[in-house]
Amino acid sequence: MTDTTADHRDSYPPLPAFAAAANADASLYQRAESDRDGFWAEQAGRLHWDQPWTQVLDWSDAPVAKWFADGKLNVAYNCVDRHVLDGHGDQIAIHWEGEPGDSRDITYNDLLAEVSRAANYLTELGLEAGDRVAIYMPMVPEAIVSMLACARLGLTHSVVFAGFSPTALRQRVDDASARLIITTDGQWRRGKSAPLKEAVDEALYAKGDVPHSVEHVLVVRRTNVEVPWTEGRDVWWHETVANAAAEHQPQPFDAEHPLFILYTSGTTGKPKGILHTSGGYLTQAAYTHHNVFDHKAGDDVYWCTADIGWVTGHSYIVYGPLANRATQVVYEGTPNFPDEHRHWQIVEKYGVTIYYTAPTLVRTFMKWGREIPGAHDLSSIRLLGSVGEPINPEAWRWFREVIGAGSAPIVDTWWQTETGAIMISPLPGVTAAKPGAAMAALPGISAKVVDEEGKPVEVADTAAVGYLVLDKPWPAMLRGIWGDMERYRATYWERYADQGWYFAGDGAKLDADGDLWVLGRVDDVMNVSGHRISTAEVESALVGHSDVAEAAVVGASDDTTGQGIVAFVILTAEATDSGAPLVDALKAEVSREISPIARPREIHVVPELPKTRSGKIMRRLLRDVAEGRELGDTSTLVDPNVFEAIRASRA
Repeated sequence: MTDTTADHRDSYPPLPAFAAAANADASLYQRAESDRDGFWAEQAGRLHWDQPWTQVLDWSDAPVAKWFADGKLNVAYNCVDRHVLDGHGDQIAIHWEGEPGDSRDITYNDLLAEVSRAANYLTELGLEAGDRVAIYMPMVPEAIVSMLACARLGLTHSVVFAGFSPTALRQRVDDASARLIITTDGQWRRGKSAPLKEAVDEALYAKGDVPHSVEHVLVVRRTNVEVPWTEGRDVWWHETVANAAAEHQPQPFDAEHPLFILYTSGTTGKPKGILHTSGGYLTQAAYTHHNVFDHKAGDDVYWCTADIGWVTGHSYIVYGPLANRATQVVYEGTPNFPDEHRHWQIVEKYGVTIYYTAPTLVRTFMKWGREIPGAHDLSSIRLLGSVGEPINPEAWRWFREVIGAGSAPIVDTWWQTETGAIMISPLPGVTAAKPGAAMAALPGISAKVVDEEGKPVEVADTAAVGYLVLDKPWPAMLRGIWGDMERYRATYWERYADQGWYFAGDGAKLDADGDLWVLGRVDDVMNVSGHRISTAEVESALVGHSDVAEAAVVGASDDTTGQGIVAFVILTAEATDSGAPLVDALKAEVSREISPIARPREIHVVPELPKTRSGKIMRRLLRDVAEGRELGDTSTLVDPNVFEAIRASRA
């Protein structure tokens, strides 16, 4: 029987046993505070450097940083070779679980051989350090091997999420001038094979006679579907990479050598190619993975449920965990195939100890009901993590109680594609975490909440709401937007140019204790009768109602108030849609939780919300619906048909 009073505490200090064995302790904050450069030098020392560096940070060309600039290292060597040379070759690196139920256990020895073969074949294709490679693949081991082979050769990879359209792929290939695309014949989606190589061909022929930069397409056989073939350009992985030599000597590269470009959506519609380099990025990815997840090499089984198409997959599936010699689970499919038990069966099968996922998935699990995880032995789990958006307190508590047996600490992590690695998070074993709060910047990271003019908001002020800025450079920071440094300066540095601060685009507040709560994108702040109200706060209030599983809120233009609040809610499995009485109860809940000003103008009960495949709710499209406009681009949605159901509910 769970003690619900204890479960609704305001803060959850670490259990003494966890704190005693934790990787991090409070001294990390003091060390970072007293000697920031020395602290980061210490973290970089956890990696293998072929040539040591003499200067930690060069900020003379701000806002472009150079970290450990005269040092040299090989990222793939740090993630694979050194563990084998240290005698851990037989340790499992990846428990890979395919959607149809096939699985593979890949040791560090296996991984080294695979990465070496791929590196040898890419060299045979004539690729040279500095060339770009596009990777358009589902969550198969060859995707991770491809990323590491690129890193090994100094090729800059651009991973394009396998759910993106041919148009989106072509846009990214053109922008990066990629010489090679690595893909699969098809991908499994809920038991069916969806074509992928076909999408590559469509992308390359999309612009008719307009030439592209791609010389070869390397294809992994996954679903055995028939694929279109261009002789001389297209090659099979199993006929080339698989036959290459399993030994390869890696070369060191400069710490500032470009490691990857990852495209993120821009307000203009043209994606921004976020550029990350090698030494600083790997230093922070490994440091945060070690301390935020309290990872113990050789003991833990770690599972980050992201896709490698997103930055979370880069930093917390590929580079951070492998640099730290993790044993991790990589899963190809969706959480509900063949049924809603899939994630918990995987946790049980491999004895997962660290589980890192998105709040939207936690809320989906809540909607499916606690009986589903309750049917499984989840006692191996000792730490939970959340990423992608602020997690509402209700979901936080459910996650801890139902998945974490009421004792596992939750690390609610704030960071971005642009920051490269986690920036703000509780430290397990140190922080008394609060449900829904990101808490504080990690040791070595500096963040502030400021007003329009850049003045720090005062904790004493009950509405200590402002903008989240990063006021000091950090090792994993982006080094620019690929091919467009003006846009880089304008997008991230213009707003607080006088102070030289990076503006994250997120709103945040400080509570009475000075702890930090991220409120979500400031473009998700509504202006109702002159009052700034964050969509995240209204959503959190709605989800606080026992009948609501998930909510999305947008501001729609309103003749009277400037903007009116329109909410779309999904009910829990147990709830009954009583129509107007339920809507009135939900409006009253928001009034009570936030203020009568935040009371939604409309609330629509819907069966599903429009989400991208990374789990983000597309509020821009909901705004189109709320204002009766034609829908914008729906190509990144899991299911574009959700709008029919949403329109029906409004009618």
